Amino acid sequence: MTHDQQAQGTFNTSMLGLIYSYHLKLNRKWKMMFGARASWYQKFLDWNKLTFNDMIDPKKGFIYATGDVPRGGSRGFFDASAGMLIFNKRFFAGAAVHHINEPNETLIIGNTKLPMRITAHAGAEIPFGNKSKYNNPTALMPNIIYQYQNGFEELNIGTYLKYNEFTAGVWYRTSDAFIVTLGMTTPKFKFGYSYDVTVSELNNGNSGGSHELSLGIYINCHSKPTSFKTISCPSF
Repeated sequence: MTHDQQAQGTFNTSMLGLIYSYHLKLNRKWKMMFGARASWYQKFLDWNKLTFNDMIDPKKGFIYATGDVPRGGSRGFFDASAGMLIFNKRFFAGAAVHHINEPNETLIIGNTKLPMRITAHAGAEIPFGNKSKYNNPTALMPNIIYQYQNGFEELNIGTYLKYNEFTAGVWYRTSDAFIVTLGMTTPKFKFGYSYDVTVSELNNGNSGGSHELSLGIYINCHSKPTSFKTISCPSF
């Protein structure tokens, strides 16, 4: 579940989704994962917080009521995504396709399709330092993410430094922002924090950067016996 607010609550987006994944053994060292997500989005635009040209007085500012008539303001739609991942103990690479059905997301009138988005990503976990019986080794985890949507491209390059259950990292989103991350992973939950520092022309002194918190909880399920030794995917 996610909920996003923009412009002090003027534009709100809520999402409820379910993900199914399937693991496939390739050999003793390599595995593949296939996944699909079905989601329902609900978007809402608060017309009372919008401002229009006919509300402005040249001397006194916004003092008039607008003659604009509210149109729509709320939209719910279904969205589907799918992806795959191949990995071994120290390396992973994968791709995903989002908005396969290209749903209509307009909040006013007409038909505005959400364009399909393609993502490719890869990463590795490079251990160093002494490994003991009770502690995981310190590791460096370089990552790269590339995204394409309707003619627009985004490239993220970064790395994490892992020490036991704690993780810290830095990312660079090309020509846009630096991202600093902190995280902690335990057998029961996973917690993360990130802060985006804008370095592009969007930083006009008023953006203030962007904060993000994430929390994942592990729920124990009955595990089926396997005929091969499982391996963990090196990801955070």
